[in-house]
Amino acid sequence: MPSLKLLAIAGSPRRGGNTDLLLQEVSRGAKSGGAAVKTVFLSELSIAPCQHCDRCLETGRCAIEDDMQWLHSELRGADRLALASPIFFMGVTAQTKAMIDRCQALWALKYVLRLPVATNDGRERRGLFISVGGRRSTNLFQPAIATVKSFFKTIDVIYSGALLFPSVEEKGAIARHSTALGEAFLAGQRLSED
Repeated sequence: MPSLKLLAIAGSPRRGGNTDLLLQEVSRGAKSGGAAVKTVFLSELSIAPCQHCDRCLETGRCAIEDDMQWLHSELRGADRLALASPIFFMGVTAQTKAMIDRCQALWALKYVLRLPVATNDGRERRGLFISVGGRRSTNLFQPAIATVKSFFKTIDVIYSGALLFPSVEEKGAIARHSTALGEAFLAGQRLSED
């Protein structure tokens, strides 16, 4: 059977930041388990916000021509998904939310047109959420988790859990955390299991 395909999505506008470092380790762990990894940096893509034009309700395809057209294909074909976003105002970043909102076309494909979202080879699709936040509060990650769970459900990806690290603000600070990068590597290895 061909190797698992992991789509690693970096949702931070800051390259080389904490979520990027965690995602890199998840990807490294997945590769060590034999997965093929493709990393996408949302801050480098052209993704317009959803215009709620409803044209996708007829076709299952977004009418806006930008990078979401090929990213939809990547999302549909992946066996595993690792989505990394720091917390901005109790939610995912604008780049991440724009990508999620533009998956309205995949929602229409699934719930309106009753067509399959997944185009992989039939393997179970699983996903991981990776996040850091500058504050320490009991509900810091809950709004973002709700968004990610809804997104995963829409694209037929099982939410397999999250790597969440509060009180991480300064760029690169996650590297000084005693267990974070090791946890990320192991999470990647687990994602690569069939």
